[in-house]
Amino acid sequence: MEIREKILADMKDAMRARDSVKLEAIRFLQSAIKYKEVELRPNPITSEDVIGVVKKLVKQRKESIEQFQQASRQDLVDKELAELKVLEVYLPQQMTRDQIENVVSQVIEQLQAKTIKDMGAVMKETLAKTAGAADNKTISEVIKAKLS
Repeated sequence: MEIREKILADMKDAMRARDSVKLEAIRFLQSAIKYKEVELRPNPITSEDVIGVVKKLVKQRKESIEQFQQASRQDLVDKELAELKVLEVYLPQQMTRDQIENVVSQVIEQLQAKTIKDMGAVMKETLAKTAGAADNKTISEVIKAKLS
């Protein structure tokens, strides 16, 4: 099942179950996908584009959670966490930090990177190899640690 079909099916299930949190999160996701679709016209939207939208929304939720925790707003933290769980279902299986470190080590060896100046090339190649299965922030941290 394609990701967009899965999102639509989950939205219908959430409506039937009267799950307002899940329904709200999926509707927001649908809206963001439609916006991306309009942005890409006349080209059709691909599954990779949809996953990119989901990753962007997940990142926004994580940042919001941090800010709400700093402001001691547990009610908003709980709401964002619930929406985050709904959105993470649509992401590919995420890599562990050890797996990311292995990929980064291979890329550094392959590109013969020595200094932090080579970080851009290493980052680009690592992102291509992980194909959305790793958090960009974690990849960046690992690369900085290995090249410093």
